[in-house]
Amino acid sequence: MCLAIPGKIVDVAPDMPHLALVEVAGVRRRVDLGLLQDSLPGPGDWVLIHVGFAMSRISQAQAEEQMRMIAMLGEDEAAMEEVRGYGLEGRDP
Repeated sequence: MCLAIPGKIVDVAPDMPHLALVEVAGVRRRVDLGLLQDSLPGPGDWVLIHVGFAMSRISQAQAEEQMRMIAMLGEDEAAMEEVRGYGLEGRDP
């Protein structure tokens, strides 16, 4: 199953504003914000992520609800494996 996973933007690369460091359940990954370039989110904003791309900006409440739904479906471990697969853990954006 393909899932969109919520994450909170921690930092944005100053020289490359379409790249952000996003945290998902304690795991940090680099995510491409290019699909949201008409209104780029920034640090503190929440986004739905799919295969390393931010698909939309969401509220914290929506992020929490999305994570509950993922857990209810029993897909929380698969979702975290997807996040871990983005690579670049621990690197600056």
